[in-house]
Amino acid sequence: MRYVDHSVTTSTKRISKIGLGTWQFGSREWGYGNDYAGTGAALVVRRALELGITLFDTAEVYGLGRSERILGAALAADPDAARDAYVATKIMPVLPVGPVVEQRAVASAHRLGLRHLDLYQVHQPNPAIRDGATMPGMRALRAVGLVGDVGVSNYPLARWQAADAALGAPVLSNQVEYSLARPRRGAALLDFAARESRIVIAYSPLGQGLLSGRYDATHRPSGRVRSVNPLFLPDNLVRATPLLDVLRDVAAGHGATPAQIALAWAIHHPQVVAIPGASGVAQVESNAAAAEIALTNDEYAALTTASDRFTPVAGRAAFTAVAGETLRGAGIPWKTGRKA
Repeated sequence: MRYVDHSVTTSTKRISKIGLGTWQFGSREWGYGNDYAGTGAALVVRRALELGITLFDTAEVYGLGRSERILGAALAADPDAARDAYVATKIMPVLPVGPVVEQRAVASAHRLGLRHLDLYQVHQPNPAIRDGATMPGMRALRAVGLVGDVGVSNYPLARWQAADAALGAPVLSNQVEYSLARPRRGAALLDFAARESRIVIAYSPLGQGLLSGRYDATHRPSGRVRSVNPLFLPDNLVRATPLLDVLRDVAAGHGATPAQIALAWAIHHPQVVAIPGASGVAQVESNAAAAEIALTNDEYAALTTASDRFTPVAGRAAFTAVAGETLRGAGIPWKTGRKA
């Protein structure tokens, strides 16, 4: 396993370049079921620790706290191995003022069974409440030792910088959607992270499975989360074919899978770590192995070029198309929006 430069964090723990995202732990929308929540997730966490994965990301909103509980129980089952775990969670900022931030952090720590949160993140920028009202709570949490590093998620660059100023200390990380399927979202953030020794945490680094190469226009995903993702519209699956072809070509040269090459591309930048989920032990093993793949400059450039040429249907057109697919799947004619 590879790790980010240790100087970026206040923690004594290392942050692995490949982490484990746990949105699927206990969240009904992923449809993994009770067996996974009860035993499968714990096996994934245990194997991740064995493979040198240290970064574990969750949030209070995932399964309405259930993800935190499942992760906490899995870590508690092997305290020696979990000693190096760098645990990150997030507050959903409905009212992210100082006292609320403090209370929610205490609640998350309780669910996780921890006395210290290595990274506490604001899950979304609140359009009505600026970070000047939020960061005093983060400062208080750091002062009492409940929180180590502070992070944000889904923040544009200007707001990340504003949060930095409001905290009066480095806001270590910004967790954003970043992958070959959506690379343009990260350029300015990467420049800032490199200049200021910060971290960009890439969620959905596999485009929720698009970059695995398992899906095409005739074989679309059926799960709730993926079925409403515009990337899996038939038109976008066709448009993704050239990108997937390059992924497969590079993967063949490394004896790897397209998913592993997609992860290797994401973490190629020194300031990027990726937090793919895992449906089982085999997948977490595959994800961890991606950290050992070193792309050549030519391979990285070819993948980036193919990514830049991928122009999925987005915005209002994508919303309309997803709505139409959903209604047609329910047997409702799209033109009227009513049952025939």
